[in-house]
Amino acid sequence: MDLGIQGKRALVCAASKGLGRGCALALAREGVSVTIVARGQEALEATLAELRKVGAGGTATIAEMRAVVADITTPEGRAAALAACPAPDILVNNAGGPPPGDFRDWSRDDWIKALDANMLTPIELIKATVDGMIARKFGRIVNITSGAVKAPIDVLGLSNGARSGLTGFVAGLARKTVQHNVTINNLLPGLFDTDRIRNVVGAQAKAKGVEYEKALAERVATIPAGRIGDPAEFGAACAWLCSAQAGYITGQNWLLDGGAYPGTF
Repeated sequence: MDLGIQGKRALVCAASKGLGRGCALALAREGVSVTIVARGQEALEATLAELRKVGAGGTATIAEMRAVVADITTPEGRAAALAACPAPDILVNNAGGPPPGDFRDWSRDDWIKALDANMLTPIELIKATVDGMIARKFGRIVNITSGAVKAPIDVLGLSNGARSGLTGFVAGLARKTVQHNVTINNLLPGLFDTDRIRNVVGAQAKAKGVEYEKALAERVATIPAGRIGDPAEFGAACAWLCSAQAGYITGQNWLLDGGAYPGTF
């Protein structure tokens, strides 16, 4: 299927590894000119090289693929990202989740840091880009949140709270922008093969006093698909949600978890 987004411009955050990288690569394959942002230069440059390779055959030229070494959760990082891609047609918000732990150990500063990264940063980037999308009559904003928004994970209280706050904000704004062909949706990953999941499962293993492999096997056993997810398939879902065909979908929370969430709604 031609997704109808060749020649569009995308800004993808935290895209050097994991789910952000999967989204960036999927968009590049569709001929989108992708600007990626992350803190680690080495991994970022490796991903940029791959973007240029997969995007070279489309309308996205090698020169239009850019990488910005920056912390997107800071004002300076956001300014650098927007300087490199000032008028994106597609925005993929993503940032590393806060550390797992026990809420009794978290200070106010811990909470503010979590809110800054996983709620306020996406809102600031939406604020900086959405009016341009409205003026151009095309925009796709995708926020990578977490399956914990639907089914909270005990050791991820900081993430549960901050990401739920973003979800509530998006629910209102998405109904105002869609008339201009600007959609805002959230992708909620379950267990995917990323560094983040390895950290979370490691924390759960420590809390239970078991080996990491045992904790991982226990998590996988709860997934009807019988496996953990591949970031490439997450990226493919993101690319479709950014497509021209997805203009009637907004304010939604798409759960990608292999069927792990047991609810009907």
